[in-house]
Amino acid sequence: MKNKFQAISNKKIVGLLALLLTSMTAISQIKHGLRDISGRHVITRGFVINTNDHKGEVFFDSDDYKRMVRMGANAQVIRLELGKLSSFPGGSLDQTYLKKLDSLVSLGRNSGMKTVFKLTVYGVTKFSWEEFWTNKKNEHQTYIKAWKVIWKRYANDTSVLGYDIVNEPRKLTMNISYEDLTNTYLIPLYQKIIDESHKINPDKKILLQSIFMNKGEGIDNNQYAEITAPVNRKNIIFAPHIYQNKIDFIKPVMDRFDRESDMLEAPILVGEWGFPTFATTDTLTSGRLGQLEYRELYIKTAEVFDRMGIGSIKAWFLGNRSMQYFLSGGPSTWAIFSDKTDAGTVERKYITDIISRPFPQVIAGDIQSFLYNFATRTLNLNIKSNNSKGASKIFIGADRHYPDGFSIIINDDFILYHNPLKNIGLEVYKSYENGNPSDFIWDDYSQQLVVLKWPVDNSMLNIKIVPGLRNFELVKK
Repeated sequence: MKNKFQAISNKKIVGLLALLLTSMTAISQIKHGLRDISGRHVITRGFVINTNDHKGEVFFDSDDYKRMVRMGANAQVIRLELGKLSSFPGGSLDQTYLKKLDSLVSLGRNSGMKTVFKLTVYGVTKFSWEEFWTNKKNEHQTYIKAWKVIWKRYANDTSVLGYDIVNEPRKLTMNISYEDLTNTYLIPLYQKIIDESHKINPDKKILLQSIFMNKGEGIDNNQYAEITAPVNRKNIIFAPHIYQNKIDFIKPVMDRFDRESDMLEAPILVGEWGFPTFATTDTLTSGRLGQLEYRELYIKTAEVFDRMGIGSIKAWFLGNRSMQYFLSGGPSTWAIFSDKTDAGTVERKYITDIISRPFPQVIAGDIQSFLYNFATRTLNLNIKSNNSKGASKIFIGADRHYPDGFSIIINDDFILYHNPLKNIGLEVYKSYENGNPSDFIWDDYSQQLVVLKWPVDNSMLNIKIVPGLRNFELVKK
């Protein structure tokens, strides 16, 4: 009897431990992402939108935004120029520039995208990080004044999500450690800017980055210094950049960012990612950093992002009008299109097919985990449903990833499929007794699956998007 009791107890203990481990895993996987006004779980993806490049101004239209949406974008990060917003040397407030920003925000809003503004120090004739940190000429107030133009202009625009307040801050020639620079200068500046922003925009998110380290001083091939002290402010997002070209360092770098996120008490939204493309890569299929290597590198990065449940912003939604010359491999670019126009149309598909992978955009409930398997073309998504939060959206990108059609499988008990040869949306193979397949809508324009209501509420659901029709049509006949 005693042995039997011990066996039962041990079984219970094992079960409790398994439950605890499952809960811990779920917590670690769903801590990232954002919540919208309805409380839905949002994974944010999109592109950095440049207002100019080395050749001059860049312009976008509604067709460009349609392409972004069909690549999975539900957000844009507009890169601001300090020279057109401030009185730093060579700069002044440019009203025409502000109207251009209005247009980009409107294009995003009309496409269902949120906007984040990122302030860069471009466009001024002289900007010294060393002088900026010491603030002897009241540079901080001049900088904040530039931000106030944006804060006041978009204070009531709900499509503007927030502000990335200092882009890639530098140390350069200062005789100070990165930790001391961060703690003595960067964090107090962040606190000052956040406090001023919250007076005008208390509900907007503030995105924070770390110090961009000098060349040759990176750790684990990571050029961004670690933040080791809290900012102690609400409504913040940790927005690190990762331009990793060594595949073995991707996860360790992201693990470090994850620890910083815990300390900051802020979810991660990767502000920029993707190692730049060399001019030779478009014609080089193999060899060091040829197309196959880029694909492998980007897939590994994407898998790490997805397993962590984080959103990410890709640089840049641009054509290849100009190249950078700072890498030893020769001319390079972050542009995702290879043609020499500002917006671009000819995709570097060895990059864009990974960027545009299927993912849960907005979920009524809690995302427990998700991962797109590139080999099997399967999106595996685990959620806890909550229909009181509203509709859900899953980006599928069927034209790109499922030209042979796709099937939607929920807990193996609810199955719909889409045949691209028919113009009839989704068809039903199997449904719950009380399920309503008409709650599932295929939006071909945005390449999204819209779910008005989950077939089972307040429940754990496993949702799979798989290629092909799995012989459902044959079985029906």
